[in-house]
Amino acid sequence: MRHVTKALLGAGMLALAACGGSGDDALGDNVAEAADAKADTMEDQADAAATEGQEDALEKNAQVVRETGQAQEEAIDDADVEVQQQ
Repeated sequence: MRHVTKALLGAGMLALAACGGSGDDALGDNVAEAADAKADTMEDQADAAATEGQEDALEKNAQVVRETGQAQEEAIDDADVEVQQQ
């Protein structure tokens, strides 16, 4: 689970760097989209899992990743992050 959190934080930092000054809405959207993409990949892996237990675990982890991304998006929006253009 720590790897997932680190990946999401990294995606958030990447989104911040690539945001281009659109403000907190774009940054939050980018974080949520990155989490959704990661969760989609995990769900695809679940579909190909060898056992039902592996499938269930991957689907649960995908849901956690998706919820974490949404929570981070809300936190970014609530923080009114101002991205300065250079």
